[in-house]
Amino acid sequence: MKIMAIYTVFLAMLILIFSGCKKNTKESGTNIIFLHHSTGEYIWHGKPTPFIKKAAKKVSKKFANKLNKNSYLPSLIKQYNRKHDTEITIDEIEFPKASPYGWNNYPYDYYNIWIKNAGYERFKEEPTLEILTQDYDVIIFKHCYPVSNILPDEEVNDIDSYVHTIGNYKLQYEAIKEKLHSFPDTKFILFTGAVQVKNNLPEEYAKRTKEFFEWVKNSWDEDNDNIYIWDLYSLQTDGGLYFKDEYAEAPDDSHPNKEFARRATDLLFSRIVDVVSKDGEQTTLTGRKLSAKQD
Repeated sequence: MKIMAIYTVFLAMLILIFSGCKKNTKESGTNIIFLHHSTGEYIWHGKPTPFIKKAAKKVSKKFANKLNKNSYLPSLIKQYNRKHDTEITIDEIEFPKASPYGWNNYPYDYYNIWIKNAGYERFKEEPTLEILTQDYDVIIFKHCYPVSNILPDEEVNDIDSYVHTIGNYKLQYEAIKEKLHSFPDTKFILFTGAVQVKNNLPEEYAKRTKEFFEWVKNSWDEDNDNIYIWDLYSLQTDGGLYFKDEYAEAPDDSHPNKEFARRATDLLFSRIVDVVSKDGEQTTLTGRKLSAKQD
């Protein structure tokens, strides 16, 4: 107990030290925000969430975010900046938070927060696109692996329905695309959805998941606009239907293991800097470089 008390005091002192740090603004360089939950956090760190960040979150989320500057993805950005004399910054937030909105980042939730409740006021404490685009030049967003729990289509598809069907997802995605296009000066990077391991996902759900994200890549995505795909789904499945067991934490845990997380982070980083500097023209959707000459 005494050790934990000392540790808590130490974290609190560090918070005071960092509290005066000036927040990045959109005036200079390229500012990026990564909206995610747990799978995204693994990719941010390039491994499972470190203990120190979990402890720091209990004291202050702002301080926990300061610790993130040493995480793997931001460290790759820093190295890139030093090599290329660029000014790219990247931050991350849980979106939406567990409270008051709820720990849900399905197509409906982006539609609900960013379209149905658009404007310059936060919706249940969550930032709308009108708010985010004031501070960030690039917005990265994703779904967690329960997005793959896709049910058969209902008789009538409904954009306002929270039921997970391909038909509802498509309506919500079309509305999201139109909304993103209304911010032409902002670039958006969307992950194809994370999928689950075979032990946790019935085959019919897995087939519908593949169908939907193939539609996202081949029909929904457009050339020469401000939306870019990062194809996490293909990396997870290697052409199959499930998150491969050898890439997962365990055969019944759909979070990535350290090896896969690190590889995925490298590819996401490659995709990000290509989108920022070359409009995504020099990498594939998974982030692999099209030319060996690209830095």
